[in-house]
Amino acid sequence: MESSDPDGPQAPRPALGRDSVQVPDDHDFQNFRAECEAEAGWNLTYSKGGLGVWVQAMELDRPLHKIKCRMECRDVPAETLYDVLHDIEYRRCPKPLKNRDVITLRSWLPMGADYIIMNYSVKHPKYPPRKDLVRAVSIQTGYLIQSTGPKSSVITYLAQVDPKGSLPKWVVNKSSQFLAPKAMKKMYKACMKYPEWKQKHRPHFKPWLHPEQSPLPSVALSELSVQHADSLENIDESTVAESRDERGAGGEGSDDDSSLN
Repeated sequence: MESSDPDGPQAPRPALGRDSVQVPDDHDFQNFRAECEAEAGWNLTYSKGGLGVWVQAMELDRPLHKIKCRMECRDVPAETLYDVLHDIEYRRCPKPLKNRDVITLRSWLPMGADYIIMNYSVKHPKYPPRKDLVRAVSIQTGYLIQSTGPKSSVITYLAQVDPKGSLPKWVVNKSSQFLAPKAMKKMYKACMKYPEWKQKHRPHFKPWLHPEQSPLPSVALSELSVQHADSLENIDESTVAESRDERGAGGEGSDDDSSLN
């Protein structure tokens, strides 16, 4: 995808300020990449074994949470990461918080040897909020995958999310210290196993590379609208205490794969 703007780069359209649902353009992808690579304004909260987690300083005590994880992936080519990230998700709230769900418009773009996958929240007429889940809002979330060699890469996960709730401080701390590193390590393990697994499970089925393979029905953008956080119920969970199970199993050494889907 190449820019046709003769006047050079323009200011990107943040998802929060969109008036209508639009597929991201070159400027949006470039802005996302710049945000992933930025250093100013971020606090390093975790660093170990080639994996780092940062939290945006001005968001530490606000409902809007912004977190960035970066991991070196030895023996994992960038294209393998790209495939795996279209197949798995890590989705689980620490107990005893209510689980969240989110409806997003996801877009992806190969950029030479690198790749970007990103999304923002939309309203879908067939999938209203459920009573058993809290509908969260993705302002801008996604991955930057950068090739560092034929069999190595670096992945950056950037999330700007409104969880639609006043969360207890232990959740914010746990997200950067335990949950984010644990999720990245799970993804790395999945990448190591993926080539062998894929050979036995529809090896040529990759609708993210070949859209004609997708079994999903098409949806017109006109049927969707931007999901703004202020239109959803706000859940106050600020006084919820961490469960004993989570305290015992939430450390970085925990290796339970049951949350991979």
